[in-house]
Amino acid sequence: MSTALLLSGGMDSIAIAFWKRPDYAITVNYGQLSAGGEIEAAVAVTKALEIPHEVISVDCSSLGSGDLAGRPAISSAPSREWWPFRNQLIITFAAIRGISLGIDHLLFGSVKTDDFHKDGTQRFFENIDHLVSFQEGGIAVTAPAISLTTPDLIKLSGVPRSLLAWAHSCHVSDFACGQCRGCYKYQAVLLEMGYETD
Repeated sequence: MSTALLLSGGMDSIAIAFWKRPDYAITVNYGQLSAGGEIEAAVAVTKALEIPHEVISVDCSSLGSGDLAGRPAISSAPSREWWPFRNQLIITFAAIRGISLGIDHLLFGSVKTDDFHKDGTQRFFENIDHLVSFQEGGIAVTAPAISLTTPDLIKLSGVPRSLLAWAHSCHVSDFACGQCRGCYKYQAVLLEMGYETD
């Protein structure tokens, strides 16, 4: 079985990269403001783990909303950073590339606390797996940490702090703004893990 991980460069996907050691990692630049920081983190992690890495760039910035797009969130958004159909979008791009790489299993880095977004729930991943695996190529889609919190995932994976230090969690910039939901999560996880935050 050949696996690929959607590697955003955040704490969750870095921990999964260390834990699962996929055959490939794929990072998608879909026009989000933080793409540069995410790619830099993903490149550093894949080099350290010697995982082949691909970056897919498709500019969908005109379709986004919220913090990731640098615009006010639309009225149906469950949170400030929500981008409509984001997970479905990037899974589709990764599967398109994955089929030519011979991938038959695509891993996604959602965790338990992502379930306030419908596309961060177990039900979403069951549905997207049915849809993608039904089509030519038969690629399975799973979120191996969907029942775990980020601290639990970090502990289970055994990812070293030196690798986790590359994580880029900011939603609005290539550098940590310290004021968005992604930066707040990063700080909270470090504190819960007992890591220094300054």
